[in-house]
Amino acid sequence: VTLRAGAELNAHRVKEYPLILWAACPGEDEVQEHFFVRVTRGRVLHCDNPFASAGGDVVRVLADVAPRTPLYAVLPQPLGGLMVSGGCCGFRLRNRETPLTLTQRGLVLAPADGFNPSKDIQTFRLEIEVMDRHGHNCSGVVRVEVLPSHHPRVTFLEPHWAVTVPKSISRLEVVTQVHASGNNVRYAILAPVVPVLFTIDEVTGEIRSTRQQQVAHAQLLVRAYNALHPADHDTAMVNITVQGTDQQAPSCVPAIFVSQQPETVSPGSTLVTLRCTDFSGTERHLHYALEGPPASRSSFHMEGPQLKVNTTLDYDSEAVAAVGFQLTATIVVTAGGQPPQSTRVPVFLTVTPVNEFTPVCPSGATFTVLETAAFGSIVGRVTGTDRDYPQNSLEYSLEGGPGPTQPFSIDTQTGEIRVVGPLDSQRHGSYRLSVRLTDTQNDVDPAKRRSCLCDVTVRLQAVPDQAPVCIPEVQELWIVAGPGSRQSVTSLVCQGSPNNTALTYAIAGGNKDGRFRMEGNTIFYLPNDLSEPCTYVLLVKVWSSPGAPRRSTVVALVIHVTPWSTPEPPSTTTQHTTLQKEPLVITRTVAVWHPPAWFVAVLTLSSALLLVTLGCM
Repeated sequence: VTLRAGAELNAHRVKEYPLILWAACPGEDEVQEHFFVRVTRGRVLHCDNPFASAGGDVVRVLADVAPRTPLYAVLPQPLGGLMVSGGCCGFRLRNRETPLTLTQRGLVLAPADGFNPSKDIQTFRLEIEVMDRHGHNCSGVVRVEVLPSHHPRVTFLEPHWAVTVPKSISRLEVVTQVHASGNNVRYAILAPVVPVLFTIDEVTGEIRSTRQQQVAHAQLLVRAYNALHPADHDTAMVNITVQGTDQQAPSCVPAIFVSQQPETVSPGSTLVTLRCTDFSGTERHLHYALEGPPASRSSFHMEGPQLKVNTTLDYDSEAVAAVGFQLTATIVVTAGGQPPQSTRVPVFLTVTPVNEFTPVCPSGATFTVLETAAFGSIVGRVTGTDRDYPQNSLEYSLEGGPGPTQPFSIDTQTGEIRVVGPLDSQRHGSYRLSVRLTDTQNDVDPAKRRSCLCDVTVRLQAVPDQAPVCIPEVQELWIVAGPGSRQSVTSLVCQGSPNNTALTYAIAGGNKDGRFRMEGNTIFYLPNDLSEPCTYVLLVKVWSSPGAPRRSTVVALVIHVTPWSTPEPPSTTTQHTTLQKEPLVITRTVAVWHPPAWFVAVLTLSSALLLVTLGCM
């Protein structure tokens, strides 16, 4: 048993429906039974007409109704067209393309900006759905017809106003008053926004001065509008002339320009844009010119109120350095009039350095030094160049530093290379040094430095190894062993080649019992308990320092020592006698191995194969 489509049940009219059911089967008796359908009252949401009708409810309002004014209430109120039963409801607007607003309490409000004051009738259709908290719902339509307003529009009586005021007008003094016809009229100044020279009373339309006037003319664009309908408005132009201001010079912002710019700033860059106004408060009749030293005028140029860079501000040039890296100029702003009035804006621009260039190594840095050069001897000077100002401001350093394999040092300021270790042309025919050149004080940021590596070659010049010459080579001496710790015997006179070469002395033989000691070129006798006269033959070896002896000279000394108690020889002084005997020949054998050529070839080939094998591994 189902309910017929389109049927409506109403418990107020029919509470029970009696039905008779008949059933029959083939070969059996017919059966009739009574079936009763009772209709009970339930919680039903019902929307009454005209809200629920197809055409919907109609509301007519004027176009000048205030914004957000309630126009219709979808609630059980005496003026409403909807009867709702059964608890609290929610309201939802199905069509969103409308300026009207539906609140959660079922109120239809006028637009926030009001209706457009059109001369035609405007119609807005709202489809509203009502739902209770049990899920029952109904829907309806509200049509809002907006009728043209018959109120007068806002209009200025005079579209142009001309007012003349004295220069001595005080602050907040009334200049003039504008008036417009219409309802709920309010006033506002649209232009100029900056500077704020005048203010207007929103209600009365009185225009007042905000300060003592420095301009000759001012134009104000004033708007009058309906406070309830801002779209209803009109505008007027107010021309204000201030007497006694046409003899003033232009006013500029900034009044002085001080700046720092890097030397790499590109030509055509704008440094500053002046905002200048003449006695009329405008910039239309101003002329800009540049004055100053020739160097500054050539660096800048004016394009209207803009100061621009004309050429590259080269910090490294002599012209910029001559003016202390500060360019000065004056911008002359002239306003028309009789006589013309001018304002000068000083310009101070400091050029800051930028490290643009890398130091350059000298060409052909090769020096030659004798292998016998003493400690601290100057080998040569590395002179690098740098184009950044201050030019050639460099620091020098030696990669790896001084050491046994690099017996040289370099002065960080001058670049002088000096000898700080022994030199041996047989071990090293030349030295290849890596000198780093680093520029300093070439940028505002000290961390921005540039450097380069220079190859410097130091060649050692071999000095012929000549044996020192001692005069005499054989001496015979007599001494008396006196009391004391030691006793000077003699000092050898020897000379190396080249001159002033340091010599090394050593006792090579004959120092029996260690009775003699060599200190420098002087021989000392160490006394002991000598009871009888004794004769010593000392051999002193002399060679050039430093390094191991290659060629040397041997001096023979025959020393007769007489004890203190033994009668002394007739002479009380030490006698130096050159013995007229046969020359004393000292033979020294040096073992030298000269391998055959085939052995050298085999050894070289084996070493090459070993290196190749290691490289492949």
